Amino acid sequence: MSGLWGDGGPYAAWVGFLRRWAALEPVDPGALPAIVPEDFQGDTLARLTKHLTDALDARLNDWAERLLRAMAHSTDEFSVGRELAQARAGLNTVRALAGHPGLPPKVREELTGLVDRQIPEIQAQLERNLDAEARRGADPRLLERRRRTLRENALTSVLTAPPPPSAPPPPSAPPSAGRRPPASGPAAGGDAWAYDPAARPRRRIVPD
Repeated sequence: MSGLWGDGGPYAAWVGFLRRWAALEPVDPGALPAIVPEDFQGDTLARLTKHLTDALDARLNDWAERLLRAMAHSTDEFSVGRELAQARAGLNTVRALAGHPGLPPKVREELTGLVDRQIPEIQAQLERNLDAEARRGADPRLLERRRRTLRENALTSVLTAPPPPSAPPPPSAPPSAGRRPPASGPAAGGDAWAYDPAARPRRRIVPD
C-alpha cells in the first residue's frame, strides 16, 4: 500500500495536496485518488469541498495579482499579449483541478462553475481599469490599443477553447469495511504559467 493510501486515505491525500497546490508547490494531480461519496460519513465530503474552494480561491487570487503585476511591467502591446496568453494557460491549470476526474461529478460541476463565473468578471475588470485610466487623463490612443489587446487575447477564450488533455482517471479507493464493492468493478470516479497565475487578497477573486 502506498503512502498516499496508507496515511489517512483519500481525504488526507486530497487535503495534503490542496495545501501544497495552494502554496504553489510542485505537486502531481494525476496521483490523486478518486473520491467515492459513499465512503465518506457525515460532513466529510462537505469539508473536503471547503478545502477545494479555499485552494481554488487562493490560486485564483494569486493568479490575478501576478497578471496585474506582469501587465504593469510590460512595455508594449506584444508583451501584454504574451502575458495574457500565459495567464490563460494558468487559468487552465485552475480549471483542470476544479474538473479533476477523481472528484464526484456534482462536485466537479459546482467547482468548475464557480471558477468559470469568475473569468468574465476578471476580463471585464481589466477593461474597467482602462476606463479609470481614461478618467485620470491617460492618452486615449494608448488606452484603445490596450483595449484591443485585451479583447484579442481575451481570458474568456478558455471557456470555449478545447480543454487541455486531462490526466487519466485516478485509482478508486478500496471498498470501506462493510461496504460491498460495485458489481461491475471499481468505482470510477499541467502547468502553464510557471509562476502559476498570482498574491493573495483573501477577498473576491476579481482584481480591483
